[in-house]
Amino acid sequence: MALNKVMIIGRLGADPEMRYTANGSAVTEFRVAAGETYTDRGGQRQERTEWFRVVVYERLAEICAQHLTKGRQVYVEGRLQTRSWDGQDGQKHYMTEVIARTVEFLGSARDGGTSDSFDAGAPVGADGAGDIEPDDLPF
Repeated sequence: MALNKVMIIGRLGADPEMRYTANGSAVTEFRVAAGETYTDRGGQRQERTEWFRVVVYERLAEICAQHLTKGRQVYVEGRLQTRSWDGQDGQKHYMTEVIARTVEFLGSARDGGTSDSFDAGAPVGADGAGDIEPDDLPF
């Protein structure tokens, strides 16, 4: 048995960046900061922030690019994936990313009062065709 699952609640560090692949598939990337507060051995309160690179595909990518902005709090659920490439310096480079399956917008863009959840495997919109209208969103 194997399990590759990650769940993150944090805030976007910048606006998402969306692009399309050569075959027309949408890809959106954004970074999420998840903070942690703890007390060290000396009794001092410490804060640590971990940054996660999140990649979203297809219709979910379009929704994230359209509605997420810097500072917005999100819940992301997905899996970890590591890519590697050879740099111009001849060194092998690695990057670990969260490939998101579910993205939940926490709070509203204005006041933190509502949330919306979108799943990569679920149809979006009333007709199930993947279309969502701005009037359908509660924020």
